[in-house]
Amino acid sequence: MQSFTEENYLKIIYHLSQDQNPVQTNAIADRMQTKAASVTDMIKRLAEKELVDYVKYQGVTLTSQGAKTAIDIVRKHRLWEVFLVEKLNFKWDEVHEVAEELEHIKSNLLVERLDAFLEFPKVDPHGDPIPDKNGNFAALSFIKLTKLKANDEGTITGVSEHSSPFLKHLEKLGLTLGKRIKIIEVIDFDGSVELQIEEQKIVISREVAKHILVSK
Repeated sequence: MQSFTEENYLKIIYHLSQDQNPVQTNAIADRMQTKAASVTDMIKRLAEKELVDYVKYQGVTLTSQGAKTAIDIVRKHRLWEVFLVEKLNFKWDEVHEVAEELEHIKSNLLVERLDAFLEFPKVDPHGDPIPDKNGNFAALSFIKLTKLKANDEGTITGVSEHSSPFLKHLEKLGLTLGKRIKIIEVIDFDGSVELQIEEQKIVISREVAKHILVSK
């Protein structure tokens, strides 16, 4: 059985491995907001438990058991986010920190009953896929809003940035999950995007647009 800290490390390594694999210890230190030496100590502990493979100067990869543990944590986190939003009326920018605590609950029976109670959701409130009890993710088809061109249309299906300020900004603009948008113009100068949402026209920066995921 892993400690909360060990589980957090496994989850961070899993998320980082989607973009780089092996994962560099400096990247883990940045995400965990801790010193590289502390990361190395933890990685060695996880390696002793056969949850990661670590090669000095090359990086870290999850073992099959490490990946299973990490995906289980991700599953619990995202199910709890659905519960908090749908059943307790939390906003999508309020759930992350609470779910960070709830994801460490060990009871598999509770998690399976939670999944059934929520009618087996496929995505969390931010559009991220929820793995099933076997660790399988539903196939989702989406692209970054920045890939769209003038006159393209799409439906907002997710976000890749989960910070509270960013989500509040989207909420204020009305750019929430399920909203249909149409690209009016992509500004060559700075990559900002003019788009139409319902009857309103707005302009968003490229920095905002690159974190919005849409399906066509």
